[in-house]
Amino acid sequence: MVTLGDRIKLARSKAGLSLRAVAEKVGLSHTAISKYERGIDTPNSAVLLRLADALGVRLDFFFRQVRVELEPEAIHYRCRNRFGEKARQRVHGEVIECLERYLEVESLFDEPAPFLKPVADFAVKGLDEIENLALALREEWDLGTDPIDNLMAVLEDKGVRVCLVQGDDGFDGLSAWFQGNCPIIAVQRGVPGDRQRFDLAHELAHLLLDVSPGIDEEKAAHRFAGAFLAPEPAVRAELGERRRALDPYELYLLKHKYGLSMQAWMHRARDLGIIREDTYQTLCRRFSRMGWRKQEPWEQVPEEEPRRVKQLVYRALAEDEISRSRAEELLGEPLVEVVSEAA
Repeated sequence: MVTLGDRIKLARSKAGLSLRAVAEKVGLSHTAISKYERGIDTPNSAVLLRLADALGVRLDFFFRQVRVELEPEAIHYRCRNRFGEKARQRVHGEVIECLERYLEVESLFDEPAPFLKPVADFAVKGLDEIENLALALREEWDLGTDPIDNLMAVLEDKGVRVCLVQGDDGFDGLSAWFQGNCPIIAVQRGVPGDRQRFDLAHELAHLLLDVSPGIDEEKAAHRFAGAFLAPEPAVRAELGERRRALDPYELYLLKHKYGLSMQAWMHRARDLGIIREDTYQTLCRRFSRMGWRKQEPWEQVPEEEPRRVKQLVYRALAEDEISRSRAEELLGEPLVEVVSEAA
């Protein structure tokens, strides 16, 4: 059973606030907040309103009955060293809250999106094998070798729940399983689309690949992400079999065609033997000199956005299954107002 204390604790975790920080915002002691979270005491309606404001949630959040837990042994974080435990808890809270809304919206129509795990054997005994594994997944998902226009839409269609979280500069992505065989991937919002897509494909690799001991799992996931977004036949068709140099603007055009960064294209060319190691290193030095390692030049690839939850919420609203306030609570944002047609 989901308790009010559970909901308060989740909201605090999602907001990344300590007991003392919440207490200061609400005007109570941290002991009182702790008692609420542990179910020893119950806040009155006025305190609940102050808690909702302090924690950045709607009042309805505290009474949601859907509860979900990620399988601890199956959670993978892709983050950097400065991503501390407090930030990790905040991301975990955001993902849980996002997933709860996801499942609650699906329950309105009793239409869960089942994940049909690919039948191909994704055992990895060597990094070069990953090229064929990426092609096998594309074939099973009927993607061919063309660029993927919207990776989030593809993943949601295949039963992967996709969430955007605020995160911070130390966070790239999270993947996990829940309810046995249901996958979720979370990536950071507000970043260029090519980084977002690479993180999605990287986390997909962690869900699917069975990496043998002795092989670096992160390198395997990196290789899979590049191979899935720009499969080998497409790369060879675009770049040719052998190159002595690659032009930055050529890489920029390919970046926007495939949604894969310029630097990832450099990696692909090296991994497939299209350019030599010294050519690759020359390109890397040029990117460093120009300041392109952190931000690549020219126009950025637009970020993507999950659509399944929004689509189902607006469907429920159109069919009078939920109220406007309920729709906004499930979306976590205001409804889009449609301008009335002129009479």
